[in-house]
Amino acid sequence: MNTEPPVIELRNVNKRFGQLHVLQDISLTVHKGEVIVIIGPSGSGKSTLCRTINRLETIDSGDIFIDGERLPEEGRKLAALRSKVGMVFQSFNLFAHMSILDNMTLAPVDVLHISRKAAREEAMRLLERVGVADQAGKVPAQLSGGQQQRAAIARALAMHPEAILFDEPTSALDPEMIGEVLNVMTELARDGMTMLIVTHEMNFARKVADRIIFMDGGTIIEENTPEAFFTNPQTERARNFLSVLGSH
Repeated sequence: MNTEPPVIELRNVNKRFGQLHVLQDISLTVHKGEVIVIIGPSGSGKSTLCRTINRLETIDSGDIFIDGERLPEEGRKLAALRSKVGMVFQSFNLFAHMSILDNMTLAPVDVLHISRKAAREEAMRLLERVGVADQAGKVPAQLSGGQQQRAAIARALAMHPEAILFDEPTSALDPEMIGEVLNVMTELARDGMTMLIVTHEMNFARKVADRIIFMDGGTIIEENTPEAFFTNPQTERARNFLSVLGSH
């Protein structure tokens, strides 16, 4: 029996954009070492859910907990809890004017107060791990999309996060680059990193997820193991979604 608090927990989270109720009473737990993959049609609330977890989007009601501590709306406590959860975005979000190495060391030096030398050493080790150490001196525009995204993953790892959120990390990439990013993520899953991943890559979801969360219309419609979800979806909505995918 796991007695540790979940790394991430959402309780009855609601979010509206004007009249649009994009998250409706969402409750979800992510335990240490779990890989949760969120899938569903466009506009179902997947990315918004991902972005509420570290308060990139505020919520209207409900509670979010990181390591058992409630996420406040602002202040130093928010910054401390937020630093426990890394985030990898669709569009890389690297600082365009800085080298990859400087992108990597900025937050560890400023937020974790690691010495510049130690931060650089660890950055190089992480860039090596994701296969782009030879790009460390370049600025992001000199790298391919796949290399930029792998550097962004390394940057998230440099903060020693308890968990990493991935918001459609491959959707801006050319097909041949998708595989190189998914390979890095598969390795992280194998190493026990806690991950919550929004993706359209179904084969990847099937391979790495401990649980599949299927969202539609701002609600969690179905939650199951990949095997059960992909072979025997429980709802009409999920069956339709998968049959449309299967016909492409």
